[in-house]
Amino acid sequence: MKFEKLLEIREENNLLQKDIAKILDISLGTYAMNEEGHDTITLSNLIKFCDYFDVSIDYIFEFNKNKNYDISLSSFNKEILRTRLKKVRKENKYTQIDIGVLLNIDHSVWCRYELGKTTIPTSFLYIFCKKFNVSADYLLGKTDNPKYLK
Repeated sequence: MKFEKLLEIREENNLLQKDIAKILDISLGTYAMNEEGHDTITLSNLIKFCDYFDVSIDYIFEFNKNKNYDISLSSFNKEILRTRLKKVRKENKYTQIDIGVLLNIDHSVWCRYELGKTTIPTSFLYIFCKKFNVSADYLLGKTDNPKYLK
């Protein structure tokens, strides 16, 4: 998946790809592949990127035009993520099997995300947020409001 905002933010800050790679503690090649959309940035690196530049993940996903929320919590909370994924799924009356079909994965993989045994990949988080119109920052525990996107 290609997130155009990665390039936009890097250029706004007059940085090179190698500068971002150093900030994220990854190779230049890895970051270049992420920025160019040849490989999807990992969720942990996306969170580092957003924290460094003080932008919301919803902004990177182009779910809103505001770079950040008025009230933003500083760190990602894995426990909040797992409980909110489950809560949103259940509110929408989806089973783990339904989510598996949506993401083209076995439902047992989704179960691991809800149990917090594995962190959801960025691409699956994006699809889940789009499907249920829910904020990625909310799911990640970086904000409590808004929960749903406008």
